[in-house]
Order: sequence, then structure tokens, then C-alpha cells
Amino acid sequence: MSVRRLNHAVLYVRDVARSVAFYTEALGLTVGMEVPGEAAFLSARGSLNDHDLALFAVGAQAPGPEAGRVGLYHLAWEIGTLGELVAAHAQLAERGALVGSSDHLVAKSLYAKDPDGNEFELMWRVPREDWPGPDQPERLRPLDLAEALQRWGPDMATGAAAGSAT
Repeated sequence: MSVRRLNHAVLYVRDVARSVAFYTEALGLTVGMEVPGEAAFLSARGSLNDHDLALFAVGAQAPGPEAGRVGLYHLAWEIGTLGELVAAHAQLAERGALVGSSDHLVAKSLYAKDPDGNEFELMWRVPREDWPGPDQPERLRPLDLAEALQRWGPDMATGAAAGSAT
């Protein structure tokens, strides 16, 4: 058996409506189906999946994620262009959801938390021909979006977005 890719993620949240508002407004996901107060199934633009993210309510008193405990650290969502990553940076910062950023040399990444404290990454994949060689031991640097925009521009699509571009 060989896994090909992650098809969808499922999160427990305190308030489905609040989480739906966050993921639709901050990430542009759309609701495919919702059971008010209980569950929602969301998809990314252009997704061929039934859903990319499912949200299930566990109640307002449920404890949130805690650093240093066994469990999911974060989910990584791929952004199509650097321009979209820059826009996401502004949106997440405005919401107070942005918690960090990094340059992995193969990807430019933002880290944020949803209203329940679930961490996620938004990343733009660097064109494969610009990935560092195996002799590059350091693979984590501070993110410099201005430098990345100067090098690749705001509209270059890579990764899954490049495969679907027409």
C-alpha cells in the first residue's frame, strides 16, 4: 500500500458556526453541507473532494489543544500564488490569528490559529527547480515575503495550483 495524499481533515471545535465563519472568511473555504450547531463540511476552491475540512461540535466547555501534548500540531493548506500568501498574511494578522512565519526554502509559510486554538499553516510551494540541493543543511529561515515577491512575483502558481492553471 502507498498513500498518495491527504484527502481531508476533521476537527473537533467548540462552536461550528464560529468556526465556519472563520474558515470561510479567512481561508475562502465554502460550505458544502451543514447540520446547524453540530457539523459542517467545507471545501477549498477548485477541490475535487467531497469536502476538505469537516468540523464537529464538542461544546463550549471542551478543552482546547495544548502544546507539548500528544496530538495534531497543525494542518498545512497550500496557497496557489505568493500574492495570495501576502493577502492571507494581512487577513490573518488583522484577525489576530497569525502566530508565526518561516521560510523552509522549499516553501514559504505562515502559521495561524483558528478560534479554538487549532494551528494551521498556509504555504506557497517554491518552484521545484529552485529547491536547495542536499548539501544545504539549514532548511529554516525567517520569512521575507518582499524578497520572495521580487524573485518570483505575485502571480506564479506552483504545486497543485500550477497543474490546474489554464
